[in-house]
Amino acid sequence: MRRLLVALCLLTVVLGSTSALAQARNQLGPLCTTETTPADKMVDACTKIIALKVFKGEQLATVYFWRAVGWNKKGDYAKVITDATEAIRLQPSQAVYNLRGSAYYDKGDYDIAIADFDDALKLGPPSGIIFHNRGNAWRGKHDYTKAIADYDMSIKADPKSAFSFQNRGISKEALGDLDGALADINQAIRLDPTLPQPLINRTSIWRAKGDLDRAIADGSEAIRLAEKKPPANIMTPPNSVLISGYTHRALAYEAKGDYARARDDYKATLAIVASDAGSKANQATAKVRLSLVSDAAVPIPRDAPSPTTQPTAAPAPQQTGAASAPSPAPAVRGTRMALIIGNGAYAHVKALPNPPNDARAVAKSLRDIGFTVSEGVDLDRAAMQKMTRDFLRDAARAQVAVVYYAGHGVQVDGRNYLIPVDVELKPGTAMTEAMIDMDTIMAGLDDQVRTNILIFDACRNNPMAQQVASAAANRGIEGASGLAAPTSLGAGATLGAGTLIAFATAPGQVALDGDGANSPFSAALSRHIGTLGLEVQQMLTRVRAEVVSTTKNKQVPWSNSSLLGEVYLAEK
Repeated sequence: MRRLLVALCLLTVVLGSTSALAQARNQLGPLCTTETTPADKMVDACTKIIALKVFKGEQLATVYFWRAVGWNKKGDYAKVITDATEAIRLQPSQAVYNLRGSAYYDKGDYDIAIADFDDALKLGPPSGIIFHNRGNAWRGKHDYTKAIADYDMSIKADPKSAFSFQNRGISKEALGDLDGALADINQAIRLDPTLPQPLINRTSIWRAKGDLDRAIADGSEAIRLAEKKPPANIMTPPNSVLISGYTHRALAYEAKGDYARARDDYKATLAIVASDAGSKANQATAKVRLSLVSDAAVPIPRDAPSPTTQPTAAPAPQQTGAASAPSPAPAVRGTRMALIIGNGAYAHVKALPNPPNDARAVAKSLRDIGFTVSEGVDLDRAAMQKMTRDFLRDAARAQVAVVYYAGHGVQVDGRNYLIPVDVELKPGTAMTEAMIDMDTIMAGLDDQVRTNILIFDACRNNPMAQQVASAAANRGIEGASGLAAPTSLGAGATLGAGTLIAFATAPGQVALDGDGANSPFSAALSRHIGTLGLEVQQMLTRVRAEVVSTTKNKQVPWSNSSLLGEVYLAEK
């Protein structure tokens, strides 16, 4: 789960001076301009005042500001932005820029949010709250160094800022400093033991450290606190604390092998209405994981004998009372797994000769460097779906997961799909149901404690269009767009932290199948992927240079990374 829940503090400074605020409340009405007014009443009161058309300039800007606050309470960020923009036009202020920036943050528009926070800082004295909020946006962009610098400024301004300690800890965790992260989040808990958010964040640290019982305990306490007293801060997206709490506890239950409780928590996550980008990303992960654990066989208990060993004594009588589901054997730290699929023998669209060869070559290279590989060639939809789901389920206990796919791929309505060999693509609402959703694979791997490397040797545009149809054999489908740049997972969530995704070619171009036994991309990849001591992004740079040279600049591989440090597939 590439985003944790963040509770943003409302900027305490508002439009005008304290006396001006008191005057505004007397003139404009307390229901509109009081922070504790319920959202619907606040929006309604402010709307009625605007309709009177008796206020102008700074006073009218104040009304738009407070109506934007009301929309923010409701999680309607588009309307927050509209009203805040009007307030800025009438009378710019730190408060309004901060509010609008926070709304852009909750929508996942981090660059615009940062610009608004920059403008807020220019309009007044340094504000620890604005530094905190800008740190959140840097963190959303996975620029953890800049995020930590802003949280440092926030903590300097307010050493009792629990959320700044919490979010600095999240950033340290993202950079691999688990002990530093734990120290910061522990400090946040000491500063305010009633907050559920730091406990939720600590669950992922315990999971990364392999202490699943502590992760579950923290998740349970966070849920209890959030249900007992929902966060009152108006900058906290509605329901986001509970969604995050249930998702994190479910991941811990699943990692422990307690699938029954994991299912219950995933269902609870999905039953809650989400408004912000982070919550929607959590729900995307929960939906995939729920499906996987619902299908899963009961895992082998930690202390159970191996399937080939017969017990030497009769089992003890079963104890009465509820018992936890058995847990799987703990994964060895450093477990590395790969899913490799090559589809070429298509029945209803253009066949491709090389993907099976490509898959075999890449699979061999990964096995040679110690990966556990699930390999499939020319898979129909049922086989491809089963292999993918089995891999996602097993990868829950891996530390590094690699996915490689060679074959046809398309993009439909902004989502990416991989094509099984038996699919007959015809226009209609059911077309995507016959394919494998790449975004679902990404969501299923997005849980913050694993490094994910996803590599797709598939077409990136509509290569069957007339202008390119005669250029060369390529990996595309007539009448459909190829795989799109993965800037989102579902509704507004960005590429998950700890993930690198690479395509055989750049956006708007085609991936060639090649004249030899392998595609140009897979030939280069299988040569370099096993190079000892070569960091993965350096490896892809070598692959890119070789493909560009081999294809005479016709194909330029492309990648996007949110990796949090150096990753070596072939360890030193």
